[in-house]
Amino acid sequence: MSMYLHLRAVPPSALRNSATWFQRLFEDDWDTVRERIGRHREEVLDKLYGDVETLYSGIPPHHAPEGPRTQVVLGGRPVFHTDSSLPPFLLLTASQVTGVAAYLKAADFDGLWRHARVQLLRPYAVPDAEPEVRGLFAATHRDLTAFYAQTAQYGDAVVKWLVV
Repeated sequence: MSMYLHLRAVPPSALRNSATWFQRLFEDDWDTVRERIGRHREEVLDKLYGDVETLYSGIPPHHAPEGPRTQVVLGGRPVFHTDSSLPPFLLLTASQVTGVAAYLKAADFDGLWRHARVQLLRPYAVPDAEPEVRGLFAATHRDLTAFYAQTAQYGDAVVKWLVV
Protein backbone atom coordinates (compact mmCIF):
# COMPACT_ATOMS: atom_id res chain seq x y z
CA MET A 1 0.00 0.00 0.00
CA SER A 2 1.36 3.42 -0.96
CA MET A 3 0.70 6.45 1.17
CA TYR A 4 1.38 9.99 0.10
CA LEU A 5 0.77 13.37 1.65
CA HIS A 6 -0.39 15.79 -1.02
CA LEU A 7 -0.17 19.54 -0.48
CA ARG A 8 -2.01 21.74 -2.97
CA ALA A 9 -2.02 25.52 -3.13
CA VAL A 10 -5.45 27.07 -3.62
CA PRO A 11 -6.37 30.74 -4.08
CA PRO A 12 -8.68 31.77 -1.22
CA SER A 13 -11.30 32.96 -3.71
CA ALA A 14 -11.50 29.44 -5.22
CA LEU A 15 -11.46 27.63 -1.87
CA ARG A 16 -14.63 25.91 -0.68
CA ASN A 17 -15.03 24.73 2.90
CA SER A 18 -16.38 21.38 1.79
CA ALA A 19 -14.91 17.91 2.09
CA THR A 20 -16.57 17.04 -1.23
CA TRP A 21 -14.81 19.97 -2.93
CA PHE A 22 -11.49 18.96 -1.33
CA GLN A 23 -11.98 15.40 -2.58
CA ARG A 24 -12.50 16.69 -6.12
CA LEU A 25 -9.39 18.86 -5.76
CA PHE A 26 -7.28 15.77 -5.17
CA GLU A 27 -9.04 13.52 -7.69
CA ASP A 28 -8.54 15.94 -10.58
CA ASP A 29 -5.40 15.80 -12.66
CA TRP A 30 -3.01 18.74 -12.66
CA ASP A 31 -4.38 20.32 -15.84
CA THR A 32 -7.96 20.22 -14.53
CA VAL A 33 -6.86 21.77 -11.24
CA ARG A 34 -4.97 24.50 -13.11
CA GLU A 35 -8.03 25.22 -15.25
CA ARG A 36 -10.43 25.26 -12.28
CA ILE A 37 -8.43 27.36 -9.83
CA GLY A 38 -6.32 29.36 -12.24
CA ARG A 39 -2.93 27.87 -11.44
CA HIS A 40 -1.44 24.75 -9.96
CA ARG A 41 1.20 24.15 -7.36
CA GLU A 42 1.58 20.90 -5.56
CA GLU A 43 4.06 19.15 -3.34
CA VAL A 44 3.91 15.42 -2.64
CA LEU A 45 5.64 13.67 0.24
CA ASP A 46 5.95 9.89 0.13
CA LYS A 47 5.12 7.52 2.96
CA LEU A 48 8.02 8.89 5.00
CA TYR A 49 6.18 12.21 5.49
CA GLY A 50 6.19 11.51 9.25
CA ASP A 51 9.98 11.62 9.24
CA VAL A 52 9.87 15.00 7.54
CA GLU A 53 7.46 16.12 10.27
CA THR A 54 10.03 14.97 12.85
CA LEU A 55 12.65 17.15 11.15
CA TYR A 56 10.54 20.24 11.81
CA SER A 57 8.68 19.39 14.99
CA GLY A 58 11.46 17.84 17.00
CA ILE A 59 11.85 14.37 18.31
CA PRO A 60 8.53 12.90 19.53
CA PRO A 61 6.68 13.72 21.57
CA HIS A 62 6.89 16.79 19.35
CA HIS A 63 8.62 19.42 21.43
CA ALA A 64 8.03 22.36 19.09
CA PRO A 65 5.63 25.00 20.35
CA GLU A 66 2.47 25.41 18.29
CA GLY A 67 3.27 27.64 15.37
CA PRO A 68 4.73 27.65 11.87
CA ARG A 69 7.21 24.82 12.40
CA THR A 70 4.46 22.41 13.46
CA GLN A 71 2.35 23.33 10.43
CA VAL A 72 4.88 22.58 7.68
CA VAL A 73 3.86 18.97 7.09
CA LEU A 74 0.87 17.82 9.13
CA GLY A 75 -0.52 21.09 10.44
CA GLY A 76 -3.81 22.69 9.56
CA ARG A 77 -7.46 22.77 10.54
CA PRO A 78 -9.05 19.38 9.91
CA VAL A 79 -11.94 19.16 7.49
CA PHE A 80 -13.38 15.71 7.90
CA HIS A 81 -13.87 13.52 4.89
CA THR A 82 -17.39 12.37 4.04
CA ASP A 83 -16.09 8.81 4.38
CA SER A 84 -15.15 8.59 8.07
CA SER A 85 -12.68 5.77 7.37
CA LEU A 86 -10.46 8.19 5.44
CA PRO A 87 -8.13 10.75 7.03
CA PRO A 88 -9.36 14.34 7.21
CA PHE A 89 -8.14 17.06 4.90
CA LEU A 90 -6.00 19.74 6.52
CA LEU A 91 -6.37 23.41 5.68
CA LEU A 92 -3.78 26.15 6.23
CA THR A 93 -5.07 29.67 5.67
CA ALA A 94 -3.11 32.12 3.56
CA SER A 95 -1.95 33.80 6.77
CA GLN A 96 -0.69 30.49 8.19
CA VAL A 97 1.05 29.73 4.89
CA THR A 98 2.87 33.06 5.14
CA GLY A 99 4.05 32.11 8.63
CA VAL A 100 5.25 28.69 7.47
CA ALA A 101 7.06 30.25 4.50
CA ALA A 102 8.84 32.72 6.79
CA TYR A 103 9.80 29.93 9.19
CA LEU A 104 11.20 27.75 6.40
CA LYS A 105 13.11 30.64 4.84
CA ALA A 106 14.79 31.37 8.18
CA ALA A 107 15.24 27.71 9.21
CA ASP A 108 18.77 26.39 9.54
CA PHE A 109 18.65 22.96 7.90
CA ASP A 110 21.91 21.91 9.55
CA GLY A 111 20.45 22.73 12.96
CA LEU A 112 17.23 20.86 12.20
CA TRP A 113 19.24 17.88 10.98
CA ARG A 114 21.50 17.84 14.06
CA HIS A 115 18.47 17.87 16.34
CA ALA A 116 16.62 15.01 14.59
CA ARG A 117 19.58 13.12 13.08
CA VAL A 118 19.64 10.13 15.43
CA GLN A 119 15.94 9.43 15.04
CA LEU A 120 15.93 9.97 11.27
CA LEU A 121 18.86 7.60 10.73
CA ARG A 122 17.52 4.87 13.04
CA PRO A 123 15.48 2.99 10.38
CA TYR A 124 18.52 2.64 8.11
CA ALA A 125 20.95 1.10 10.65
CA VAL A 126 23.77 1.32 8.12
CA PRO A 127 26.82 3.38 9.06
CA ASP A 128 27.35 4.96 5.64
CA ALA A 129 23.68 5.86 5.01
CA GLU A 130 23.93 9.35 6.50
CA PRO A 131 25.11 11.30 3.43
CA GLU A 132 22.33 9.90 1.23
CA VAL A 133 19.59 10.20 3.88
CA ARG A 134 20.69 13.72 4.82
CA GLY A 135 20.68 14.64 1.12
CA LEU A 136 17.10 13.39 0.72
CA PHE A 137 15.93 15.44 3.69
CA ALA A 138 17.84 18.51 2.46
CA ALA A 139 16.18 18.20 -0.97
CA THR A 140 12.74 17.83 0.64
CA HIS A 141 13.45 20.90 2.79
CA ARG A 142 14.39 22.91 -0.33
CA ASP A 143 11.24 21.72 -2.15
CA LEU A 144 8.94 22.56 0.78
CA THR A 145 10.63 25.94 1.23
CA ALA A 146 10.09 26.77 -2.46
CA PHE A 147 6.49 25.50 -2.41
CA TYR A 148 5.50 27.55 0.65
CA ALA A 149 7.42 30.64 -0.52
CA GLN A 150 5.65 30.69 -3.88
CA THR A 151 2.29 29.89 -2.29
CA ALA A 152 2.73 32.75 0.21
CA GLN A 153 3.78 35.10 -2.60
CA TYR A 154 0.47 34.39 -4.36
CA GLY A 155 -1.45 34.75 -1.08
CA ASP A 156 -2.84 31.23 -1.38
CA ALA A 157 -4.02 28.70 1.16
CA VAL A 158 -2.81 25.08 1.32
CA VAL A 159 -4.99 22.00 1.43
CA LYS A 160 -3.33 18.74 2.53
CA TRP A 161 -4.53 15.18 2.31
CA LEU A 162 -2.99 11.89 3.26
CA VAL A 163 -3.85 9.61 0.37
CA VAL A 164 -3.90 5.96 1.32
